[in-house]
Amino acid sequence: MAIASVRTHRLTAPLHTPFVTALRRATTVETLVVEIVDDDGRSGFGEAPQVWQVTGSSIAGAEACVSELLAPLLVGRDPDDLVARCTEVHRAVAGNEAARAATDTALHDLAARRFGVPLVRLLGGTTLRVPTDVTLAAGEAGALSAAATRRVTEGFTVLKIKVGTDAAGDLARVRAVRAATGPDTRIRLDANQGWTPREAVRVIRGIEDAGLDVELVEQPVSRWDLDGLAWVSDRVTVPILADESVFGLRDLVAVIQRRAADMVNVKLAKCGGLGAARGLLELAAAHGMGTIVGSMMESQIGVGAAASLVAAYGTTAVSDLDAAWWLASSPVRGGIRYADACVLLPDAPGLGVDGVN
Repeated sequence: MAIASVRTHRLTAPLHTPFVTALRRATTVETLVVEIVDDDGRSGFGEAPQVWQVTGSSIAGAEACVSELLAPLLVGRDPDDLVARCTEVHRAVAGNEAARAATDTALHDLAARRFGVPLVRLLGGTTLRVPTDVTLAAGEAGALSAAATRRVTEGFTVLKIKVGTDAAGDLARVRAVRAATGPDTRIRLDANQGWTPREAVRVIRGIEDAGLDVELVEQPVSRWDLDGLAWVSDRVTVPILADESVFGLRDLVAVIQRRAADMVNVKLAKCGGLGAARGLLELAAAHGMGTIVGSMMESQIGVGAAASLVAAYGTTAVSDLDAAWWLASSPVRGGIRYADACVLLPDAPGLGVDGVN
């Protein structure tokens, strides 16, 4: 048995609501789907989202990487030798994390399909329900309050507020969301690198002094400013979560050595796939760091893979897997669903995705 072909599909899918952060405003998901097909016609799928402001990966670049380098490497090889195939993919090219993640995920998906089990079972887990937070796009206090009320009514219990666009008004935004949701809703913040270290400390201390009970603050300062990140972490009580500062193991080692953050957000498109993500989760756990698994703005394929990882390995806090919830309609057939503030993994082989629309 061998890999017969490697195909790519460019997808654009509209969001039902604009997704606004300190880094960008998105109205669509732009992504590359990688499909690996075996001799029996089974397909495994993976995804490389285009997020210029975070990973710098483009659809064109990911497609070139897969088509020109990774596909020739894989065609004709045994898909059941999963560790060897994924190792070859990760050694074949520097950078290109999203392309490597998509190929790595497609290989895992194909392997699970060939065994006839959901991807989560291939990874060693059994649960098909994974809790998720939901994001409130950056905006003014009134709009955030209204959005928070709608999300709580829909059953979400963990809200992530996008801040960092205006440090002077961020305390008022958090206060408005807390007033709208009451004490039982968990609130976390994501500044997406939008604050200076001094702004971060000022805003977070204001939140602490006001008793607004924020669970964590994600990436308050520039990804490159580990000294600034550590400076903030040393001066506030709320746990600090590193996101854009950590792509791979070397980045996480640097954060650990500098004691720059309390937690880490692991994303497949940042680190290069499921194997690399497992390594990050294990390293964080070994050093007593908190963990979540996140998603870029991507489809049911990428989120399904990330949710399968969480279901198998676990995290210390509710993960950030709402990306496909933002889609106006699904660009793929099958895959995950959302209900009761959870990602529902299909009880079907692999990711349960039957193809792209």
